[in-house]
Amino acid sequence: MISRREVRVTEAFFEELDAQLGSVRGQTGEPSATDFLVIDLPAVVERFASGFDELPEAVEGIASARMFIGSSALVRAFVVHGIETTEGVVELVGVELDRGR
Repeated sequence: MISRREVRVTEAFFEELDAQLGSVRGQTGEPSATDFLVIDLPAVVERFASGFDELPEAVEGIASARMFIGSSALVRAFVVHGIETTEGVVELVGVELDRGR
């Protein structure tokens, strides 16, 4: 049993995050992609690294595809999708945000 996995963030993840939040903070305080990366992503990476097997399957019956569902001060809710490679590395491949608006 693997106790801790290496986690990598893919280009697709960054592209999805930028498309949803943008690269700069909004004039009325809307968060930027950088805000999410600095504030929320470290805890997400830690969860995938230390608790991958406990996360729900993103697709029922496919143990290598997991998701982390969370909330934060920046967004009402988010889902991050991760896939474990054959080498045991988890790649974060996507993110969906609910900004609550």
